[in-house]
Amino acid sequence: MTILVVTGTGTEIGKTIVTAAVAASARGRGVAVLKPAQTGLAPGEAGDAAEVARLAGTHVTAVELARYPEPLAPETAARRAGLAPVRPYEIADAAQKLATEHDLVLVEGAGGLLVRFDEQGATLADAARLMSAPVLVVAPAGLGTLNSTALTTEALRARGLVCPGVVVGSMPAEPDLASRCNVEDLPVAAGVPLLGVVPAGAGALAPADFRARAASWLAPELGGNRVPR
Repeated sequence: MTILVVTGTGTEIGKTIVTAAVAASARGRGVAVLKPAQTGLAPGEAGDAAEVARLAGTHVTAVELARYPEPLAPETAARRAGLAPVRPYEIADAAQKLATEHDLVLVEGAGGLLVRFDEQGATLADAARLMSAPVLVVAPAGLGTLNSTALTTEALRARGLVCPGVVVGSMPAEPDLASRCNVEDLPVAAGVPLLGVVPAGAGALAPADFRARAASWLAPELGGNRVPR
């Protein structure tokens, strides 16, 4: 796959770290990570795309299309800042251009799949459809994830989009009963394979350690070598 969209069941669940792990495990001419809308950061602050590049390595090109200062959904943040929103065709155009120069383009969304990007209600799913790109789902490990992950994959199927699988974005070092069971039950609930489990705190590793360990968290479909348990 040349373009892979990374979404999640919500916010603050590990999408950026999963994106970095996929980028670190990739091989070839290079990887581009595209962040269509970065919210909640001032000019000059490092955003999610830059964090992916920091963790994954110098073979990663970081691109950000728009930045809005308030930590809100992209459409809300753009409207409140008096700035232009990001349209699905702009995301698709940027990703497809990057795909001519890189072996893999990772498009990291904001929040969940159906977060609004503009006043017309366009979402990351609309951009994925324009690109005919598969959509990887990142989910938390804890209680409630079976329902939210199933809803997300159901929404993808309803829109004719392909979901290669789900990755747990932040697995506690000492998981509770729900987290342990959910890792086993996610493929059944979501109807797609479990393609990785990233440990909590992975983003705090030194970049060299992150790169050395990233492949062990991911299944071969994502460039890793993780063996399902």
